[in-house]
Amino acid sequence: MTASIINGKEVSQELRASMTAEVQQLSEQGVVPGLAVVLVGEDPASQVYVRNKEKACHDLGFYSEVHRLHASTSQADLLALVDKLNKQESINGILVQLPLPGHIEEKAVIDAIAVEKDVDGFHPVNVGNLVIGDDSLLPCTPAGVIELIKRTGIEMSGKHAVVIGRSNIVGKPVSLLLQRENATVTMCHSRTANMKEITRQADILVVAIGRANFVDAEYVKPGAVVIDVGMNRLDNGKLAGDVDFESVKEVSGPITPVPGGVGPMTITMLMQNTLIAAKRAHGLA
Repeated sequence: MTASIINGKEVSQELRASMTAEVQQLSEQGVVPGLAVVLVGEDPASQVYVRNKEKACHDLGFYSEVHRLHASTSQADLLALVDKLNKQESINGILVQLPLPGHIEEKAVIDAIAVEKDVDGFHPVNVGNLVIGDDSLLPCTPAGVIELIKRTGIEMSGKHAVVIGRSNIVGKPVSLLLQRENATVTMCHSRTANMKEITRQADILVVAIGRANFVDAEYVKPGAVVIDVGMNRLDNGKLAGDVDFESVKEVSGPITPVPGGVGPMTITMLMQNTLIAAKRAHGLA
């Protein structure tokens, strides 16, 4: 058996087409979603991510600002910029690209972003609302994971979902979103004993552990949905996920590839959060 491939690029394009139509309707009402991205320093990967976000804004018809700051920028100056953007009516979403230089406290910066403009979904208030099931701007990658699972047509309610990884960015929030879909969720991590025994019970397996090709076919229940959130650069320069795709696809059900799976969804969900924030700011949501 060879698994069907969950094409994140195609799903992303479908969502963006829908958003483009909605943005055009909003523009007729004088509403243009605005996203500000702040980049501190010259980390090569971060620069690529920021360029991709800037392009996505342009393609969708959003207003876009990119603030590129020197790596030596003080925490006080960065917080002052965030405060300015919080007050700027043309900006509905603020994203400070992580990681930040070592002398800047990430938590202080995340906490300073206005809750209603926190399109990364990292602010403690948004995280708290996610935990208790209230409305909030959702973390982008976990929201993208849920959207991809939905696109398989497989019902999550009543299924056993196992998440490998407990990070604040992916593992914890995706487990909460799976619970919202009425899945029964087990979380595994680096200290989990008998991990293969647990993962082989999973109808849905989400892998976000940050170790290239960590999950092979022995971890996977035949027919299970496998979502690979990993993005690892191998010594030969190629990208690899946390799942050994070639072996797992022979036993799994629908599976995401790397690249082309979860990756394209993250920026698309960021755009969706910005659109939602813009509608809320104008009383349209």
